[in-house]
Amino acid sequence: MVDDARPLRGLIDTSVLVDLEFLVAEQLPRELGVSALSMAELAAGPHAARDPVERARRQDRLQRAEDAFDPLPFDTDAARAYGRIYAQVAATGRKARGPRAVDLLIAATACAAGLPLFTRNPIDFAGLEGLVDVVTV
Repeated sequence: MVDDARPLRGLIDTSVLVDLEFLVAEQLPRELGVSALSMAELAAGPHAARDPVERARRQDRLQRAEDAFDPLPFDTDAARAYGRIYAQVAATGRKARGPRAVDLLIAATACAAGLPLFTRNPIDFAGLEGLVDVVTV
């Protein structure tokens, strides 16, 4: 029997959650966690779609994710971790607010939970070395 070298647990960001059905299981942790913030992004998705077919597809994805996951909350520990993440990103000269804010809040959730963060967009999490183990899928 081959030993499964994948991490036991990990947090998947929204980019992985959106593409989950197309990814190879061996690229992911054995137990998937999702942030409540990723679920919020999925909940906004149908409202952002102009095309009714795309809107329905996004609604279906949201409902499937809601059935499959019990999201990790953004709690006090995550809020504290966000302060550290914000400081580290700002120290690198990158913007920690604006479009990156939700990504960094998701990273803070992973940091607080002590989980690696799996993403399709590693550049969104550049500068977090030492705080969050970012894994590119």
